[in-house]
Amino acid sequence: MRFVRFNAVGVLGFAVQLGVLALLIRGGLHYLAATALAVEAAILHNFAWHQCWTWKDRAATVERRRRLLRFHLVNGAVSMAGNLVLMPLLVGMVGLAVLPSNLIAVIVCALANFGGADRFVFRREAEATRP
Repeated sequence: MRFVRFNAVGVLGFAVQLGVLALLIRGGLHYLAATALAVEAAILHNFAWHQCWTWKDRAATVERRRRLLRFHLVNGAVSMAGNLVLMPLLVGMVGLAVLPSNLIAVIVCALANFGGADRFVFRREAEATRP
């Protein structure tokens, strides 16, 4: 069930990401800068939903700011690096349009993000106290 919730949040986050990306590109921002800002918007959106819905049964072992930092380090790094590496390849080298390229990049990053969130960011209390 958690994986289903994770992906439901991810779909909503992807909608946020595509919406922000489309608006920023329409506003004249370069697609890589727009991608970075759109990914950040999705990261913040997803963290909020994962905190209160996907992993609501796992009490925070650290304050929310530290959990958000861990989320950025894991999911944010995977999403940002994955998008900023794949987008130039798909758009610049392969010649795909920006939005379909972004969809491919998001799908590639999804499994790594779930594992990182489940094992590091929202880990169980007992796991957090082990050295």
